[in-house]
Amino acid sequence: MNKRPVVIILVGYIIGILWGLYFNFSIVPFYIATTSIYVILNKVEKNKKRKLKLISLKRYMRYIKLFINQKTLISIIIISIISNLIFMIQNLEYQSLYEEKETKAIGLITSDKMKKEYVDMYECELKGKKIYIKVKKDTKLEYGELIEIEGTYEKIDTQRNENGFDYSKYLKTLKIYGVLKVKKVKVLEKNKINMFFLLSHKVRNNIKEKIFNIFKQEEAGIVYGILLGDSSEISENIKENFKISNFTHILAISGMHISYIIIGINLIISKIIGKRSTKIFTIFILISYMFITGFSPSIVRAGIMGMIVLIGDLLHRRNDIWTNISISLLIILMNNPYSLINIGVQLSYFGTIGIILFEKNILNLFENIKIYKIKKYKKIPKAISKMLSKIKEIISVTISAQLLIMPILIFNFNIFAIYFIITNLLVSIIIGPILFFLIITIFLSYINILISKIISYVVYILIKILIFISNFSKLPFSKIYIATPKFCQMIIVYLIIIIVSIYLKLKYEKNLNQSQKRIINLIHFVKFKFRKNKKKYIFFIIVFFIVTIFLNLSQKNLEIDFVDVNQGDCTFIITPGNKTILIDGGGSTNENIDVGKNTLIPFILNKGYTKIDYIIISHFDLDHVRAVF
Repeated sequence: MNKRPVVIILVGYIIGILWGLYFNFSIVPFYIATTSIYVILNKVEKNKKRKLKLISLKRYMRYIKLFINQKTLISIIIISIISNLIFMIQNLEYQSLYEEKETKAIGLITSDKMKKEYVDMYECELKGKKIYIKVKKDTKLEYGELIEIEGTYEKIDTQRNENGFDYSKYLKTLKIYGVLKVKKVKVLEKNKINMFFLLSHKVRNNIKEKIFNIFKQEEAGIVYGILLGDSSEISENIKENFKISNFTHILAISGMHISYIIIGINLIISKIIGKRSTKIFTIFILISYMFITGFSPSIVRAGIMGMIVLIGDLLHRRNDIWTNISISLLIILMNNPYSLINIGVQLSYFGTIGIILFEKNILNLFENIKIYKIKKYKKIPKAISKMLSKIKEIISVTISAQLLIMPILIFNFNIFAIYFIITNLLVSIIIGPILFFLIITIFLSYINILISKIISYVVYILIKILIFISNFSKLPFSKIYIATPKFCQMIIVYLIIIIVSIYLKLKYEKNLNQSQKRIINLIHFVKFKFRKNKKKYIFFIIVFFIVTIFLNLSQKNLEIDFVDVNQGDCTFIITPGNKTILIDGGGSTNENIDVGKNTLIPFILNKGYTKIDYIIISHFDLDHVRAVF
């Protein structure tokens, strides 16, 4: 870590943000208290006259110093204090708009229309801050218009149920400071936005128009999502199938998209203008692509990492993957600290880190499976052997990414996808051709619409295959609903994953350094101790599990929870005998809102239950609840 200063800065910055997210006061008192305790314990330890014997701090601090020295620790503390201060100041700015109040101001429209059930919504820049404005259905506003508005700030909904959806936090991840219900609006001028943003918006809309002219509605929505990362045109049914099949990542611009763009440009023009000029041109294309897609966190991450690699090649500098990741994430967090809790950002970075950490280890594991050492395997033709090797690589990448993102998916969505290896393997095979032919189709549409439509037929077939793969979610046992894991359980899972990964890495590593040899010796020592007292340890493990199960099944206090279900409250009862009762599931008159799916299922799973023993009185249909429980 000491050789990677950007990583140190990022660690400190994240610590400051996390403290601000989960504690409503400054991090400075914590550091003062911790330092004071450390100094006092050191003095007590040095005082030989004291009879009090404490655990030697110096003895254990030397192990910590192997990973982090004093200068690094001080740097992290200083940076975390700065980031925590920035977070606290920004949070105060959010809170200042969350109280209902009248306002009259001049704003700038910075998005297209977002259609809602009763109103239309636009993103608007007001006094340097972005807000959402709600206007009547018949109001016509356009991107880049300068408007005069008069209205009332709405109070933003916070978490209404235990571990439920917090709309205010969601808006903060988008850097939206408030929602204004508009009473009067007047257009003052058109095209008042920055020229570059106006151009990128026109290009994006032009591409969207061409996509929907070339493809049918269903396929066009998916194509638009894959190319520009906007899933607003995709039906909820398909999005749900993609989520359950575990490949929603193809609808968010990621490193995969950037890799194909870099490879495609290199193949097409590198021989014409040369390698160096191609890299410079590619950087320009990546910046343009980031503009067109609206600088979403995923595209910023992937785009910055891609550009750093290209710039490093141009300057003949060796690229460090951890530094590249840290730079991209630091830029995102400096722009918006709340991006740290954005599920898309978490999945994007954890997936990338998972591939870096585990891909080689998992591939080595596959290579050392005995089935590959059978003599018959050597007689397989080279073409099939290469194909099998490629499949092994794809599966290794899929598993390594899923190892870190699966706990996050379970924590947020409570779903474990059974067929994720199969679906991701199939998707990884066809997504490259989809992107390649899709870019060619869009490019040709500006030259000859007839030729572009001919090429688009290949994309159409591949999209149909993609939809077919997503229907794996409808197969029996395609998904398992899991109760929301606790934070400590998440930590234990990640620790097990990391320990097993380190073990596999050291097991297949040929040239071990002194520290790695010590770790291997320690592992062998633990194995020896376990084998020597095998019965004793097994007995303790069995007792531990019996006690845990007994505590979970033992009599508890009666618990009654009231759940906000839009029209009144639903009652969820947990009896002393651990029986669950749901009374009056409630519902909504809005057919687009499924209370069972959106409110009750998440609440019950967050309570740690995967079954309901009794459902009493339900004014509305609770098919989703019955299907899950």
